[in-house]
Amino acid sequence: MTETADYVSRALERAATVDDVPQDTPLIAIEKVGIVGAGTMGGGIAMNFANIGIPVHIVETGQEALDRGFATIRRNYERSASRGRFPAEEVDVRMARLTGSLEMNDLAQCDLIIEAVYENLDLKKDIFTRLDAIVKPGAILATNTSGLDVNAIAAATGRPEAVIGLHFFSPANVMKLVEIVRGRASSNSVIATSVDIANRIGKVAVVVGVCPGFVGNRMLYPRQVQARELLRQGAMPWDVDRVLKEFGFKMGPFEMSDLAGLDIGWTKGVKSGDDLRDALCEADRRGQKTGAGFYDYDENRAAVPSPVVERLIQEVYGGPENAPIPSDADILATCLYPLVNEGAKILEEGIAQRPSDIDVVWLYGYNWPHHTGGPMRWADSQGLPVIIRRARELGQANEWYKPAALLERMVDEGRGFGDL
Repeated sequence: MTETADYVSRALERAATVDDVPQDTPLIAIEKVGIVGAGTMGGGIAMNFANIGIPVHIVETGQEALDRGFATIRRNYERSASRGRFPAEEVDVRMARLTGSLEMNDLAQCDLIIEAVYENLDLKKDIFTRLDAIVKPGAILATNTSGLDVNAIAAATGRPEAVIGLHFFSPANVMKLVEIVRGRASSNSVIATSVDIANRIGKVAVVVGVCPGFVGNRMLYPRQVQARELLRQGAMPWDVDRVLKEFGFKMGPFEMSDLAGLDIGWTKGVKSGDDLRDALCEADRRGQKTGAGFYDYDENRAAVPSPVVERLIQEVYGGPENAPIPSDADILATCLYPLVNEGAKILEEGIAQRPSDIDVVWLYGYNWPHHTGGPMRWADSQGLPVIIRRARELGQANEWYKPAALLERMVDEGRGFGDL
């Protein structure tokens, strides 16, 4: 086993241990699961449980949405069977474990209920208030939020100890990671059972704390912002994406934005504060779904650099004034060093237990290149003084990017993340 593979193996073992939850904590029996929402996330989450023989009941607000969700699940199973992953007759066996309705009351006897609706805190709080009045005592109430306040959601119930975040990654039937987001009141049994059931359905579980974006998305944010800043300095989206793919990512930040859709949270005619995104969306360049975003897309959805986007970038940002266009090394450092600095803040705040947990999140949730062992291990290989220099530079213009106190302390002491 190589040194990096050995590190990842040990990181996975450590991630399965929650330091302040005793190993002999009683587990809650999970014999039936409820899902609120039959969309892409809800359907994908449901498949994980049906795969191992646990019956699932899915609730939707309308029959059309429910039927569409079940049809998508069946197509996913049929695609897997056609690729030889299991016998064709297994499709009907797994589908038979799924039931659906339009009545929240039908979740009353479930042992674990996972809310998987869109990211709106008020809506989620309302759902949890309703679940609290319906679901049997002792059941786990979980939210699939990707970054909202799990404590605020728990406070909408009379049993905050039963509430936890189970942040599955999309597509939930494929991606390995689940961030288990423990609230202030989440009980040891709820935390331990969440880790156990995540492992039973074949996921990699990492327990994290509550903050905007948790671990993965919180660290992703500065990378995305700095990628946009590089465009102001004269780089093109395809330059940035190429550098990050050569580093080992499967997709670059702009390809990822096009895949997600540039119009998420955007309203026509309303300024969002992101002039380039506004210009792209107003031009109906909203990502892969419209055949154009930061890139043009051919009939096979292959990304092609766009002269239209190049002109838009120059119109919105202007050209760099007497400054060299960022080199490949500058692009990599500008995108990834702030991400590492944010990871250090997460550690000092206690949102993650250990640096290797952060590495596991990024390896299995964001396809960080495995050969590096993850962002925190990679940072040690770069040298933390190099990371902190870039943080100080960026922090002069924006307080957000100032060096984490933990990073300052480690550099002063000549230590790395591997020493923690």
